[in-house]
Amino acid sequence: MFPENLKYLSSHEWALIDGDTATIGISDFAVKQLSDLVFIDLPELGSDISAGQTFGEVESVKAVSDLYAPLSGQVIEVNSHVADNPESLSEDPFGRGWLIKIKVTNNAEVDSLLDAIAYTKVTEEAEH
Repeated sequence: MFPENLKYLSSHEWALIDGDTATIGISDFAVKQLSDLVFIDLPELGSDISAGQTFGEVESVKAVSDLYAPLSGQVIEVNSHVADNPESLSEDPFGRGWLIKIKVTNNAEVDSLLDAIAYTKVTEEAEH
């Protein structure tokens, strides 16, 4: 089961919303699917991101995958540890493995995100 305090995109990104700040990362399901991460490209501080648009990419020995923004906002923090050590994302994708923090500019977008139960169904369908 996935953490119930998070919201999800079907493309496997998650968001932890705290007031007008959102911490964004990718799920352990995505990390396991990619395996052997070698590079993560994240936006710069102050960058604006838009819900549903790419904000970076993660590269594994298998493939390069785009990262999609679950919410719109301005990047206020980047997890440089994960950027410098992509393999560390495998250790704690829902905690220390967060990617960016944003100041949310449209709180209404939260309503379009999946809860943990709906996201679990997405991952179960992907496995079949």
